[in-house]
Amino acid sequence: MTEDTSKRGGSRPGAGRKKGSSVYGEPTKAVRVPESLLATVTELLEHKKKQTSDAIINHPDVFLPALDGPVPSIPFYGASVAAGFPSPADDFVEKRLDLNELLINKPASTFFVRAEGESMLGAGIHPGDVLVVDRSINANVGKVVVCALDGELTVKRLRSKEGKLVLSPENPDYPDIPLNEGAEMVIWGVVTSVIHNV
Repeated sequence: MTEDTSKRGGSRPGAGRKKGSSVYGEPTKAVRVPESLLATVTELLEHKKKQTSDAIINHPDVFLPALDGPVPSIPFYGASVAAGFPSPADDFVEKRLDLNELLINKPASTFFVRAEGESMLGAGIHPGDVLVVDRSINANVGKVVVCALDGELTVKRLRSKEGKLVLSPENPDYPDIPLNEGAEMVIWGVVTSVIHNV
């Protein structure tokens, strides 16, 4: 018997579907569906995919990253900036920085939305800030999420209190929003960065 030393078959680093690259922009799970319900389930998934995508893209407060055209790269200096006493800065550019690369991990599932109100000041989100939101990230407890709650957009931290999910502000002047059974809530994505003017 001879041993097969070819490199065919088996796992290969970097092979396969990338995490979060499904058409839904989030992880999926395989389930068994009775053949008689396959068309119904498929139609439901297509409708949900289109509904969520259309709602995000067509919302007046949402804008998408520009994926074409020239991307400016800005000089990035290696020296840190002291917030206390000044120190001499390095006189060289360490590299060039593309803000798209810094802020956007998955362009196809990323969108921007402008924050309003003061309920998230404790999380560093101020009125007028631009939020970078990624639909491919799981909205786990503890994440800051953008969601449509009964037709209104809001940004809050997803928490679990007494075994129930709540949307929590990061400002003691605002109450938690319990997610009651009758509430219609769709999580649009997880906030990954905040663009804040000073």
